[in-house]
Amino acid sequence: MSTRRRFISQSAAMASAVALPLVAGAQPRTVKVGVLHPVTGALAYSGQQCRLGAQMAIEDINKGGGIKSLGGAQIEALLGDAQSQPQAGTAEVEKMNEAGVSAIVGAFASAICLATTQAAAKYNLPHVVDVGVADQIVERGLKNTFRFGPGYRKSTELSIANLLVLNKAAGSPAKTVMIIHEESLFGTGTAQLLSRELPGYGFEVKEVVKHANPTRDFNNIVLRMKSVNPDIVIPANYYNEYALLVRTMQQQKVAPKAIFSVLGGAASSYKFVKEFPDAANGIIDCNHWFNPKDKRSHELKKRVEAKGQYFSYEVFMTYTAMGLLADALERAKSADRAAIIEALEKSTFSNHIMPYGPTKFVNGQNEGAQPLMTQVVKNDIKVIIPRDYREVEPVFPLRSA
Repeated sequence: MSTRRRFISQSAAMASAVALPLVAGAQPRTVKVGVLHPVTGALAYSGQQCRLGAQMAIEDINKGGGIKSLGGAQIEALLGDAQSQPQAGTAEVEKMNEAGVSAIVGAFASAICLATTQAAAKYNLPHVVDVGVADQIVERGLKNTFRFGPGYRKSTELSIANLLVLNKAAGSPAKTVMIIHEESLFGTGTAQLLSRELPGYGFEVKEVVKHANPTRDFNNIVLRMKSVNPDIVIPANYYNEYALLVRTMQQQKVAPKAIFSVLGGAASSYKFVKEFPDAANGIIDCNHWFNPKDKRSHELKKRVEAKGQYFSYEVFMTYTAMGLLADALERAKSADRAAIIEALEKSTFSNHIMPYGPTKFVNGQNEGAQPLMTQVVKNDIKVIIPRDYREVEPVFPLRSA
């Protein structure tokens, strides 16, 4: 009796083993992707905007048939909060690895990205960097790390070269500069690059002022600015501090010839322009920006605004970074981490809304990435440089006095 019972149970097990793949084949499995951003703490606004971009991209990818080479597999987001702290970001990577994610997209801030990419590298876990501009992120030889957007070196060099052109065209009215920067990797690194490069272009750097995150009061810094009286003020900080600095300048009637930003946290922000139109007027920024000539940019902008949100660089950078990952998954034909890394290394992704050439990764940096120069004009943000994407002629200097 026991032999017969054993035979029946073995037969049933074999039958189910044969049947299971057929059932699985009819149901596309999911690919787990970590979506990691600082959605609480000092950087919460930007982190939430990044998360929105990721979720909208995942929605579009899944509605479009998922990862077709994997039988229409849907992307499943595992959401993580880096709490605006590198160590919290690292802890989230550990959790995501345990949960079996195939890749991570994130983590906005340079200091957090530096930590999360390193943590992910231990597990050969692909990490697509959406925003983090510090070049150290892609200069450590990490094979798992891929940054789609430009770093701060490229952004700084381009912005200074363009500043020189704008200044010369106006008869060189601007000669002195003051730099105000936040204290973390992003602001400090950008300020160091600017301080080193500007004198070679004929600009005197009068002062470099560092501030904490968060900073609630810029009155003393703006008083100092009054006494230094620079022709150009260059802020390098995140949204809240940028907005408060420029508003304090307006309140104290400090009006340099130009506010010229490199990766300015609020300079290319529709939120800032709407809430503080007078303070924002005329600000020039070299930053991440979408291709204004691609109608898909404007369609996505309308969808974001329909959700009651602003179409900020965080949204479209993370949206596109998720598209880059989906393209790699499609070509990898696998959710295996090593296969995804190999596919990212060979990426030529160009079906996106950014003003980039085809994607080409060299040591994890997309060589096709470029920032655009924008200016706040008539309560809107318009591209002024390069000419290929120009929407309006630049106004420089903003104030002749």
